[in-house]
Amino acid sequence: MSTASLPGPIQEFIDATNSGDTERFVAAFSEDAYLNDWGREFSGRDGVRSWDRTDNIGKQTHFEVVAIAPGAQDGSYAVTVNVTGNGFNGTGPLDFVVRDGSIAELRIS
Repeated sequence: MSTASLPGPIQEFIDATNSGDTERFVAAFSEDAYLNDWGREFSGRDGVRSWDRTDNIGKQTHFEVVAIAPGAQDGSYAVTVNVTGNGFNGTGPLDFVVRDGSIAELRIS
């Protein structure tokens, strides 16, 4: 799939993860971001950085976008990714809310 249809902050999330760039990854999120990974909750950029260290770039994660669809609310997107690395491997959904040019919310389930 072409990722040309991905909103900028989500593309940054994917590209930063795939290049292992933690600072770029964290910068894709808003200051007050909320991240929920199967019920584990993280708040703000410090929370995002913590999750990134234990579950994302810290696990050498690589994402390949399979599909994207608009979500139920304005600024929301359902992105299906194929994940490889030293943590979770497989295909799954990432539900994003983008607000003011940043990722305000990410839910992984």
